[in-house]
Amino acid sequence: MAEIVESGVLIRDVETKNIMTKSTLPVGGYSVNPYVGCTHSCKYCYASFMKRFTGHTEPWGTFLDVKYWPAIKNPRKYAGQRVVIGSVTDGYLPQEEQFGNTRRLLEQLKGSGAEILICTKSDLVVRDIDLLKEMGKVTVSWSINTLDEGFKNDMDNAVSIQRRLDAMKQVYDAGIRTVCFIAPVFPGITDFEAIFHRVKDQCDLVWLENLNLRGGFKKDILAYIQEKYPDLMPLYNAIYTRGDRGYFRELEERAERLAREYDCPFVDNELPYGRAEPGHPVIVDYFYHEEVRGSENTGLRNR
Repeated sequence: MAEIVESGVLIRDVETKNIMTKSTLPVGGYSVNPYVGCTHSCKYCYASFMKRFTGHTEPWGTFLDVKYWPAIKNPRKYAGQRVVIGSVTDGYLPQEEQFGNTRRLLEQLKGSGAEILICTKSDLVVRDIDLLKEMGKVTVSWSINTLDEGFKNDMDNAVSIQRRLDAMKQVYDAGIRTVCFIAPVFPGITDFEAIFHRVKDQCDLVWLENLNLRGGFKKDILAYIQEKYPDLMPLYNAIYTRGDRGYFRELEERAERLAREYDCPFVDNELPYGRAEPGHPVIVDYFYHEEVRGSENTGLRNR
């Protein structure tokens, strides 16, 4: 097993028998993660629980396994299925530029008839616009839960919000369905209405998901709020200690009013594949969907 250390990240080559995994996600059919670990190091990332299964002892964000798998010999097996790329890692980590695993995967799925959903925080995806345009049903989702670059820098090591927005515009203009995934919504910090106004003309869907603090990162997030936003501690204690849902219920009502104001469909589950009318994205309410699914971890990415 080859190992190298680059910029403080331990990178190893690993072989896997099958890159495709049946998904338990609300949006899933199959889940594909071309890497193990995620160097975006999001402080609220539920996927850090994966260390229980991978055997890594290094801190989350400081290791990356580069997967090698047998070529997909029968891509038509996945016809009509949704294939989610990036459920517990980001397929467009900075290291993707070097290793190219996600592009290799897309090339193997070309002509499969699968519906591809890519979840990312990166602008590297624009490199693959040529390939994505050949694949039929493709959706690219960017996680954007703030327009404040300072808060973003406190939370993750991914590219800037501006770079994500620019990438979304390029992909949207290329005729590929795009999503702004406003997640996780930090109470008192995430201004989802401001984000909506910024993206409504360059995306087809807006997904909304609450911050879930069931994972081991709860203590770290609450310590961050105490240090940087002490005035919000009573709100966070109400939500995350006493289980008060009032804040998120009120956000759902605001989202529904926003949808009416801009003549946007407002749904609690995603509509069948299609493009939205320009300027009228579908707003999808995923608040608390992890409870509906009965999962101990919140859903699509929360990272």
